[in-house]
Amino acid sequence: MTEEQLRDRLRKISALFEGATTDGERSAAGAALDRVKQALAAMTRTERMVETQFTMPDRWQRRLFAALCRRYGLEPFRYKRQRHTTVMVRAPKSFVSDTLWPEYLQIKDALDIYLNEATDRIIREEVYGDVNDAKERSA
Repeated sequence: MTEEQLRDRLRKISALFEGATTDGERSAAGAALDRVKQALAAMTRTERMVETQFTMPDRWQRRLFAALCRRYGLEPFRYKRQRHTTVMVRAPKSFVSDTLWPEYLQIKDALDIYLNEATDRIIREEVYGDVNDAKERSA
């Protein structure tokens, strides 16, 4: 997967969650994002804001999740003494479960594929041609 293919896939994922249904709407991603933000604002008036805790095993996932939260006007945070793997967010539960988390998972999966392919290619070209994991042996 090339970087441009990754960017295109991320745009398509965003369009899916922002409610874009036609090619014209996908090209007008700003308007689609505004619709999601408006829906979120309406949810905050009708639903209780729930504090949700997420555990992200690495900094890349935390950075992606935090950026996605900020994209929708949510402020990711963590309390003092919480592990660096923890990300907290206050948002309507339905927004988290129907939009934020599923979109995060799809973007994360697309980035994982791209980063794995890039890592394999760089190791193969610059370190050594065999990028397979270590073989397992019996004791």
